Amino acid sequence: MNKRRCSSIVGFTILLFSLSLCAEEELTVVSWGGSYAKACIDGFFIPFEKETGIKVNVENYNGGLAPIRAQVESGNVFWDVVDVESHEDLIGCDEGLLEYLGDLELPDSPDGTSAEEDYFEHANSECGVGTIVWATITAYNSSNYETDPPTMISDFFDLEKYPGKRGMRRMPQVNLEFALMADGVPPEDVYDVLSTDEGIDRAFKKLDTIKDSLVFWEAGAQPPQLLADNEVAITTAYNGRIFNAINLEKQPFAIVWDGHVRDYGQLVIVAGSPNLENAKKFLQFAARSTSMVGISNRISYAPLRHSAWKLVGKHVDTHIEMKPHMPTAPQNSKHFLINDAKWWAEHQDDLFERFTAWLSR
Repeated sequence: MNKRRCSSIVGFTILLFSLSLCAEEELTVVSWGGSYAKACIDGFFIPFEKETGIKVNVENYNGGLAPIRAQVESGNVFWDVVDVESHEDLIGCDEGLLEYLGDLELPDSPDGTSAEEDYFEHANSECGVGTIVWATITAYNSSNYETDPPTMISDFFDLEKYPGKRGMRRMPQVNLEFALMADGVPPEDVYDVLSTDEGIDRAFKKLDTIKDSLVFWEAGAQPPQLLADNEVAITTAYNGRIFNAINLEKQPFAIVWDGHVRDYGQLVIVAGSPNLENAKKFLQFAARSTSMVGISNRISYAPLRHSAWKLVGKHVDTHIEMKPHMPTAPQNSKHFLINDAKWWAEHQDDLFERFTAWLSR
């Protein structure tokens, strides 16, 4: 073989190897779309790309384990990291749909405090790394209530005082908790009550009082639109979506913090991820206090590390002070419930079946 041909083959082989390496330097992250996804992209996806050279491909979904389960069971996994609700993290981990992360080393806080001490209790799991505290709240169009506006979770169920349609996510989670708190159950007793047949009946009986007035939503962008179009008078919603509608889109909306239900956003890795090592690097980056604040300074979801709270400042575009708009702000924390992920992981199937039957009646 002549030297020129040999050189060409060697060069071509090196090129293929280089392209192969480049192709591996990426991962796909699946998030919730809309203003939250944009906050994540600007807040820490792009900084991660700049620091590591690993390209982040972003896809959106409306939650649920079904697409993850389909990929894992078919052996055709094309997602790497997924932003899930905390109970789905536990279910997916138990079913073997997610990679084990118990030995993943997470970064210390800026002052050297270990991640274990710095994180909120129960923020992480064997398969999930926590990033934010978000809340399902109730919200209304303030132009419809110039005097005596809704202030309590019970007002959501009061059709006489506050007539009109109600927006509600099409699932039992949070709605059953709202129903019981509106019926007088203290937040600390909600899951004990829901653990009884009588308690479940009580929650559905409360939902019955507004069933004919319900408009159901599935994607986080829908509740603000329902309010803007006056299709509903009051709706459940993700607090960050309403914050953005108020402060970026100048919508005349207001949040009722009373009785809100908090949850912890979890990043998980799909079992069989084609970019496993890059995915792990991404989770370690996301676990930094500065990464969490990258989100919190763009949308009103609180960081899950104590050290990160100190770094929360003004909104990057509007320069609004962000702390007062967070679920964890003291003035918003007088009457609330933290979602019990373990309880929902154990009861979801039965209650989803009952909720579906309730909808069809």
